[in-house]
Amino acid sequence: MTEKTAPAPADAVAKAATLSAALPYMRRYAGKSIVVKYGGHAMGDIAVAEKFAHDIVLLKQVGINPIVVHGGGPQIGQMLERLKIKSSFIDGLRVTDQATVEIVEMVLSGSINKELVAYVNKAGGRAIGLSGKDADLIRARKLSRKRADPGSNIEKVLDLGFVGEPYAVDASVLEDLARSDIIPVIAPIGVGDHGETYNINADTAAGAIAAAVKATRLLLLTDVPGVLDAQKSLVHDLTVADAKAMISAGTISGGMIPKVETCIEAIEGGVEAAVIIDGRVKHAILLELFAEGAGTLIRRRKLGRK
Repeated sequence: MTEKTAPAPADAVAKAATLSAALPYMRRYAGKSIVVKYGGHAMGDIAVAEKFAHDIVLLKQVGINPIVVHGGGPQIGQMLERLKIKSSFIDGLRVTDQATVEIVEMVLSGSINKELVAYVNKAGGRAIGLSGKDADLIRARKLSRKRADPGSNIEKVLDLGFVGEPYAVDASVLEDLARSDIIPVIAPIGVGDHGETYNINADTAAGAIAAAVKATRLLLLTDVPGVLDAQKSLVHDLTVADAKAMISAGTISGGMIPKVETCIEAIEGGVEAAVIIDGRVKHAILLELFAEGAGTLIRRRKLGRK
């Protein structure tokens, strides 16, 4: 009499099917670098941070080289308020005087960076916290902004203090880490030619790092689904030309403009593609890399979603 084999539980079959479907994507990204920008708002939620850390560790364990760059605007704002240091913004950038840049560095390179490192380590990875000042990883210069005076229409140079823009990233530091089992977690602090400390926008820092290591993907985790069209529907795939046209037409506006511009600059610097993703979605990174995509993918030309 033939012994019957009990059927596998439905959830186990579903898990196996998911792994099987993800395998081609895992092969595609094996040995490649993925730069992930993780936002300050998401870091305030412990459950979200723990899931993010688990996903980052999974990438490393399947042979991908994740590089995490984090923000921390809300946490910086809270600390400045606690210390009664006034802060203002110009074009979305925090005006950073000497007192403010000290707090920015303390929060970004200190508490936030080490907290995220701890989450990754707890998830089974080996993370190391860095700032752009470590090993001169991110060389920066003072960021210059101009604005036309409403009355005279004469352009004036705005002084943002110690707000910087990266002009060089030492990719060799990150390449050494990629050959190890260590996951770099980077605070967006840059160092000037004379040792000055510069506060760099986290998206900008992530884009510069992605271009320096010639990353396969730059993932910007944010709190919106991605780029929306004129009908407020998610756009899944954009070329660089499409994105520039949408900015010119005003379809891409507000805070989405600098994010898209960061993606474009990274692609023009050698990154294969950049994606703007809703970081609030569970396993957003895995959905983007190992499934059919989760946000808006931007690249030089359309070749299909993957």
